[in-house]
Amino acid sequence: IRKIQRPIEIPESGLVCDILWSDPDLRIMGWGPNERGVSHTFGSDVVSAFLHRFGFNLICRGHQVVEDGYEFFAKRQLVTIFSAPNYCGEFDNAGAMLCIDENLLCTFRVQRPRVTVFSK
Repeated sequence: IRKIQRPIEIPESGLVCDILWSDPDLRIMGWGPNERGVSHTFGSDVVSAFLHRFGFNLICRGHQVVEDGYEFFAKRQLVTIFSAPNYCGEFDNAGAMLCIDENLLCTFRVQRPRVTVFSK
């Protein structure tokens, strides 16, 4: 990842595309096709194998709308964070920010969509 030259145009396939567009999927083990039409989906077994291979405890990812602003996967080994509440005015999702302190304690700050009331 460090060797990827930046800035970069996102290609339609390959490592950079997969880092950006691959998504977790509760329904599968291993790898599968992605409903986005690009990249792949992966199961909890892929997450566990990746963490073990590289000696990590957690994968933090974004780029996918989740209802509560953040969502865990694979027994809390992966978290998806999405920071834009009410994304595009269509999803009524919360946005979240992951805060990590000096002891690596993770907490979330969640911003719920604002309710706008119009009157005549």
